[in-house]
Amino acid sequence: MKFFVDTADTKDIADLAATGLLDGVTTNPSLIHKSGRGFVEVVTEICKIVEGPVSAEVVALDHETMMKEAEVLRKIADNIAIKVPLTIDGLKTCKALTSDGTMVNVTLCFSANQALLAAKAGATFISPFVGRHDDNGLDGMQLISDIRLIYDNYDFGTEILVASIRHPIHVLESAKIGADVMTAPPAVIRALFNHVLTDKGIAGFLADWEKTGQSIL
Repeated sequence: MKFFVDTADTKDIADLAATGLLDGVTTNPSLIHKSGRGFVEVVTEICKIVEGPVSAEVVALDHETMMKEAEVLRKIADNIAIKVPLTIDGLKTCKALTSDGTMVNVTLCFSANQALLAAKAGATFISPFVGRHDDNGLDGMQLISDIRLIYDNYDFGTEILVASIRHPIHVLESAKIGADVMTAPPAVIRALFNHVLTDKGIAGFLADWEKTGQSIL
């Protein structure tokens, strides 16, 4: 499963990229706002840090303007994936862009039927929002399972990009189901490293090493 980080904080992106775990980045208007920086400036910097797909989202709602915005965004770098909403105009834009060889991430997916439509429109990625699904009393991971079944049934090439991940269990369940990609905030990715027995083991080894009175350096 590919690991994307969901942030516009370039320091966090660079730090995680140094681990070798990072396969791409997703951004959205809310994350850009949180960064306090210019949209194009931030996305350009991110594309220099990571080689994998970097999702940059259009903000227009009509197909014609979406295409104009996408034209600006895809000139930033070759690894830009244009992010469009799961609407009729969004899927028109998706079809036009993917037919031209541009990666497209269709976002704000909340049903398997929507995911089916995005795949038929040629989406590179579909982004179902599991956390927001859970928030509304629904089963976000069942949504991922349903999409996986449908895509496998018809051999769609669209990659399932699990979004709105809130905690490490979402990552685990996504991997078990067979999602292609997950995108999570930096804090969630860092939480994957944590285990009380790892911490206990390190503490024990260091205590014993201290008793030897030795130094590697």
